Amino acid sequence: MTERTVVQRGLYYEELEEGVRYVHSPSRTVTEADNVLFTTLTGNTQSLHLDAEWARNTEFGERLVNSMFTLSTLVGLSVAQLTQGTIVANLGFRDVRFPAPVRAGDTLTASSRILEKRLSRSRPGQGLVVFEHTAVNQRGETVAVAVRTALMQRMPETA
Repeated sequence: MTERTVVQRGLYYEELEEGVRYVHSPSRTVTEADNVLFTTLTGNTQSLHLDAEWARNTEFGERLVNSMFTLSTLVGLSVAQLTQGTIVANLGFRDVRFPAPVRAGDTLTASSRILEKRLSRSRPGQGLVVFEHTAVNQRGETVAVAVRTALMQRMPETA
């Protein structure tokens, strides 16, 4: 008997449906170490992310998580379900916003909605998909929204 193998992958262009919201799992609890490591690795020396004494005197009263970490985490949480092994490339981001801050200890849950899709005119076997990614914290507050256009592979038998 031949062993059956299942390889985890994202969805192909044909499997992504306009108007559908995909809820991603697991969620991700952000730690202070995440924030400090990401902030220092990217060279972002903003005191709001690194200096507890300085941040204490802001309207937030404490350090906030780097918004680029929040964006990266938001998109990253969608990968296993949507694009693992099926994306060709990210083509761009737009309408990125952070309606509420993220603090160390917050747990982010992500979802994505397919806004539109079309076959590529210049790249046979591929299609463009516009995702709207949203992250909410454990209190149900929206903390990040981003619209991303990606070039996706079509199913091998349809390409």
